[in-house]
Amino acid sequence: MTDTRGPQPQYEGYATGPLPGEREPAPGQAGPYHPPQAYPSPADGTQGGAGTQGGARGTVGAQATRLPRTGARTTPRTRKARLRVAKADPWSVMKVSFLLSIALGICTVVASAVLWMVMDAMGVFETVGGTISEATGSNESNGFDLQSFLSLPRVLVFTSVIAVIDVVLATALATLGSFIYNLSAGFVGGVELTLAEDE
Repeated sequence: MTDTRGPQPQYEGYATGPLPGEREPAPGQAGPYHPPQAYPSPADGTQGGAGTQGGARGTVGAQATRLPRTGARTTPRTRKARLRVAKADPWSVMKVSFLLSIALGICTVVASAVLWMVMDAMGVFETVGGTISEATGSNESNGFDLQSFLSLPRVLVFTSVIAVIDVVLATALATLGSFIYNLSAGFVGGVELTLAEDE
């Protein structure tokens, strides 16, 4: 192939001049290189390390003299989380409700015994029983004996039966309620709770 472009001009700067590493520095660049600054230098004219220290002192002074903002929050912010109860496990609900109903039944029996002892010490059964026996009595019989009917063993047996029925009903209703809640949560999304961190 032959070159048809003809004679090309020669650039003296690149053809005859020294390489960039071999060039001598210009007369005005004898000192270290300082890049142009976007902002004016400090009033004391310090540069380099002294300028850095001066800038740090200026920053500390500005922070020391900075005034607090108006309406700034002085109390820590309480974090809150919004959660949603999507499903209630029927098995766990049944266990918890069973234990709670047993505790409630025991408290009912104990409260009934304490109440009976207090009323007996106050003479309520004797007074009310005498009034009822006089009202229902006749010449042949003494009437209804309230003290023998409302004796402590009978009261405790009756209260225990009520407590057992309460345990069964409360457990069954709580378990059924968990099933109903799961069905309704599938349609409306469940109950939403907002939890806040205690400071």
